[in-house]
Amino acid sequence: MTQRTGRIATFYGPGKPFALKEYPVPEPEPGAVIVKMSMANVCGSDLHQWRGEFDVAKFGRPYPQVLGHEMTGTVVELGAGVSRDSAGRELAPGDRVVFRYFYPCGRCRACLKRISRACPFARAYLTHSCDEPPHFVGAFGDYHYVQPGAALFKVPDELSDPMIAGANCALAQVVGGLQLAGLRLGETVVIQGAGGLGVYATAVAKEMGAGRVIVIDGIPARLELAAAFGADELVDLRELRDADARVARVLELTEGWGADVVCELAGHPRVCPEGLRMLGRTGRYLEIGNINPGLTYELDPSWLIFGNRLILGMVYYEAEHLAQALELVARTRTKYPWERVVSHTFPLEQINEAFRAADEGRVTRAALVP
Repeated sequence: MTQRTGRIATFYGPGKPFALKEYPVPEPEPGAVIVKMSMANVCGSDLHQWRGEFDVAKFGRPYPQVLGHEMTGTVVELGAGVSRDSAGRELAPGDRVVFRYFYPCGRCRACLKRISRACPFARAYLTHSCDEPPHFVGAFGDYHYVQPGAALFKVPDELSDPMIAGANCALAQVVGGLQLAGLRLGETVVIQGAGGLGVYATAVAKEMGAGRVIVIDGIPARLELAAAFGADELVDLRELRDADARVARVLELTEGWGADVVCELAGHPRVCPEGLRMLGRTGRYLEIGNINPGLTYELDPSWLIFGNRLILGMVYYEAEHLAQALELVARTRTKYPWERVVSHTFPLEQINEAFRAADEGRVTRAALVP
């Protein structure tokens, strides 16, 4: 039988173009699944790595790497012992799926506390070059090798690829993040940044019962999309150009108290002092966007202490959050324009252009289609 092969957009470091390389697609080991990619989004963390703000090499990851993790695809082959998805539904070749792209070890202190998103070994596969088998461990390629034990869910036929491509990263992340922040009915939420994370967080906050959601951004298309996802108030960076004015606007909208939850989803530390000033007493600052080691900001700890304010950091998510994200999209598919989060698609051959477009803010979410 002829060996199946597929392409990967290999990454050799910041400032260097992606290069397409061909690799053999391995046979799945017991418990593994081979997925043919159908859509892979360019996430903010991919951009951080591409720019060099998150230095892959400093984390001991040899080049070339395959980036990308926000994706969906179709089952090609099931390893021995795999017959159902993580929700117990029958699984077969041809089924569309979303899956968690990391693999908690189940044995470390974080996993034993049932906080598997904090497992330090969850992405151990990145310590190998994609030149090594199984090669297909990122989204930007023709296939994905889903390792044994992954959280994997079938996608309902009524949900399109653009509607659910972001479920296994951005959407599941903000679902878990707002639960971590303890969002209560009627509370006010401020969202810094209306990219994919911010737009998703707007809908999630509304569905969790937020009384008012205030979204901050400066790109008209993103602000318009945030409104379509339920934002009650929009703060336009083009109109309110300095932090003091934006903080004053949030205080005005909250009758001088401040927000109950502020979500940092812009991905740069320069927005953090501003966001913290928007917090009312007992407020929670949810930090998801900043994965840029070494980039920082000044903080007055007394602001936290005197106001009983909290800063909560979250990376990745639990398997249940992915299941909840998929259910949310299915339940509200006619309420929110989920398919519009992916604003532009590019063939895999145009990955360098897709990254440039995302970097320059010309798209809400760019997606690669093999």
